[in-house]
Amino acid sequence: MLLSHSLDHGVLVITVHHDDPGIGGRAALPARLEGLVHAYRPAPVVLSLEEPAVDTAAVSTVLGLHRVCRQLGMLMSVVSGSAPARRALEARAATIGTRLVVHARTSTAMAAAFAVVA
Repeated sequence: MLLSHSLDHGVLVITVHHDDPGIGGRAALPARLEGLVHAYRPAPVVLSLEEPAVDTAAVSTVLGLHRVCRQLGMLMSVVSGSAPARRALEARAATIGTRLVVHARTSTAMAAAFAVVA
């Protein structure tokens, strides 16, 4: 999974691109995401998933990053154009007792994050 990131008006936008990095790349993803979050702290985070489907490992990675953001006092939301992926993320978050905001569109997530920065 390739990552790209930008800082848009004080909001850290991380995009996980649709590529298969192999086992090593997937294993390194949580550390890379956490490193970005720490580097841009306290900026709100919008994590955009370009994957059409989200597997168990991806859900765990997203929820782990959400936990890190929560511990750092940072707002985090997720964007996925895939309704099944959004449902999987929300359902898994609910089973561990956390509230994860998942959007269908990047523009909606960014508007919410901009409101926090302003």
